[in-house]
Amino acid sequence: MLPSSDSTISTEEKIKLAARTVFMRKGYAATRTRDIAEESGLNLALINYYFRSKENLFNIVMLEICQLFASNVKELLNNPETTLDQKIEQLVHHYIDMLLSNPSIPFFILNEAHTSPDIFLSRIGMDGEMEELYIVKQWKELVNEKEITIQPLHIILNTISMTVFPFAAAPIVRAKSNLSTDSYQQLMEERKIMIPKWISMMLSNKK
Repeated sequence: MLPSSDSTISTEEKIKLAARTVFMRKGYAATRTRDIAEESGLNLALINYYFRSKENLFNIVMLEICQLFASNVKELLNNPETTLDQKIEQLVHHYIDMLLSNPSIPFFILNEAHTSPDIFLSRIGMDGEMEELYIVKQWKELVNEKEITIQPLHIILNTISMTVFPFAAAPIVRAKSNLSTDSYQQLMEERKIMIPKWISMMLSNKK
């Protein structure tokens, strides 16, 4: 979880907290150093003293957010001890738990991934070839065994979209369904069970 605001945190951390808030809300290009100063309640001189520039501050904040988003994912996908179904279930659980604690991350990630996809993948440690991942080997074995013709990218896109989109669309869904914060969180908890089942049903389809 990203750290929350606290009166005992250092000036440097207070600036980083403010920067996360502003960068997530406005993106890098639309953010001014002055915006971060106003959010933090500190002056521009302190921000320049600790981080020298908006770019340096953004790189630090983005790295922390990207690492949080991708934390343990590569190890999960490369684990030879778990089945394909278990990997999908663990991936869904990982992202729903992370997004419940940090619901603003999808907006930031999508914006930065769209702007600089290569840089984004490098920062989260996922810039290598997908063919090298153990989950790809398991997918190929499943294709040969069940004669599945579905492209693996469909499974990846469906898993990610079904997991992340409800958080990106949360304000609209909650407004239209009159769900409280607690009720919406419970809905997301239920999706931990349902999404892997839906993906499993797709994998059972040979067409």
